[in-house]
Amino acid sequence: MPVFLSIGEAMVEFSHAAETADRNLWQLGFAGDTLNTAWYLRARLPQQWSVQYFTRLGRDQFSPQLLQFLQKHDIGTDFIAIDNTRSVGLYTIHLDEGERSFSYWRGNSAARGLTDDLELLDRAFHTADAIYLSGITLAILSPTARGNLLARLEAARRAGKITAFDPNIRPKLWETTEAMREWLTTAARAATILLPSFDDDNALFGDSSAEACARRWAKAGAAEVVVKNNGGPMTLLDETGLQNFNVVRRQPTDTTGAGDSFNGAYLAARLAGKTSMEAIQEGHALALQVIAKRGALVPFADLQ
Repeated sequence: MPVFLSIGEAMVEFSHAAETADRNLWQLGFAGDTLNTAWYLRARLPQQWSVQYFTRLGRDQFSPQLLQFLQKHDIGTDFIAIDNTRSVGLYTIHLDEGERSFSYWRGNSAARGLTDDLELLDRAFHTADAIYLSGITLAILSPTARGNLLARLEAARRAGKITAFDPNIRPKLWETTEAMREWLTTAARAATILLPSFDDDNALFGDSSAEACARRWAKAGAAEVVVKNNGGPMTLLDETGLQNFNVVRRQPTDTTGAGDSFNGAYLAARLAGKTSMEAIQEGHALALQVIAKRGALVPFADLQ
């Protein structure tokens, strides 16, 4: 059975309960950018594939619940280690007319030690046929840990494995802007598929357009670049050249997880042998469903 491996930080999510106007009532969930992508990929990828999540959890009261949550929804936990001194991270979602902002408690997150067990990391990479991580995955790690992770990602690409990366730019997580640019560009060299967002990239790199964004990432080494555009026209650059795609826009209820869901459906379609154009259509169709719901993870049963 082929294996898709998603690497990153899973967190406890608190969002305002949808069924009440009481803003002091919160509901608990689990999320995190690479977990969100694994979730939606599991929803769309044929069962012939195994979806595994690579992270570290703690000994706090939420970590066992998160582990059970993943297992219940057929997301593998073979490569999840337990840190006896740390806990799982936590964040809250605040909505303003569908646009979200977040508050985080992740300083003691066990996922900051993602590469502490290099033997487990090597075993996971050896097992995987496709590997996915994000700029957030890199941002929470030390420079040495980033180097260890990206060296293995580059080796995986050279070995013919599918490697996918979303820069998912979060400046507050990085030590400096210069470090953020350098490490994200380094990661692009290891990426078969790169899934940036134009608004984020424009702010960091000063790209004049989505086309310029795509060309910069391709020049850095990515083989297939899909530039998301906040629900607007998307740009694809691969070996066939550059194409732009107009898409339907809708007023969101909650944009949390929109880009992650696009990534999950896009990668699922590509792994299933569909074209990049078909994958973009499927990714956008799923993202439209996700932004109509609250929270990062829409239950599988509510997805069409």
